[in-house]
Amino acid sequence: MNAKLKQIEIENIVVDVTRKNIKHMYFTVYPPNGEVRVSAPLRFDDEAIRKAVTAKLPWIKRQQAKFEGWEELKPLAYLSGENHYFQGQRYSLNVIYHDGPPNVVIHNNATLDLFVRIGSDAEKRERALMAWYRQQLKEAIPPLIAKWETIIGEEVAEWGVKRMKTRWGSCNIKARRIWLNLELIKKPGCCLEYIIVHEMVHLLERLHNDRFVTYMDEFMPQWRRCQDELNKAPLVYANLGY
Repeated sequence: MNAKLKQIEIENIVVDVTRKNIKHMYFTVYPPNGEVRVSAPLRFDDEAIRKAVTAKLPWIKRQQAKFEGWEELKPLAYLSGENHYFQGQRYSLNVIYHDGPPNVVIHNNATLDLFVRIGSDAEKRERALMAWYRQQLKEAIPPLIAKWETIIGEEVAEWGVKRMKTRWGSCNIKARRIWLNLELIKKPGCCLEYIIVHEMVHLLERLHNDRFVTYMDEFMPQWRRCQDELNKAPLVYANLGY
């Protein structure tokens, strides 16, 4: 059973600590405000956790420094001139009202032409863009799963795409089903591939332990670079982390 500690404070840095059935301690610093969360093994007492966090403070402060000056993302209105992202590249949105069905066309490798029906409000414009994102992601996933099934030697029985607030992906080991965050379509291609591999490796090892890391190193030696790319200045960083 996981046990949540009260927040601890060390050198004016507030840290949320959760005890879990894991072997090692994991540290995460979340943008935009530099919130610090620690997952600690069940066997660690409060003093051991404090010592570990204290030793990690230089790294924590370096991560927090990266987020200085960041501002909260303003809600998108899905209007012409806004910046939107697709496969790691930034595009300027160009909303075009017409009598036909919604559609998105990449123009001059710099603009996303969003075609919507006349009178479409922000919700409908968003829905049209998200539908296109979903279609693009669903087309990208099958060949990657097929590729990694051969490499890893495990089969995925089912997969799906959904918008998730706190995870880039998830794996139901018993059902052999993986879910992938729709936001991945905004990231460079290596990020999507890394998450697919990450979730498929859970079919071999449920926990994020040494065995899991060994599998990742074996199958995808460059996974840390992809992970860094995924978590570097997230495009939509509210509550997202992996």
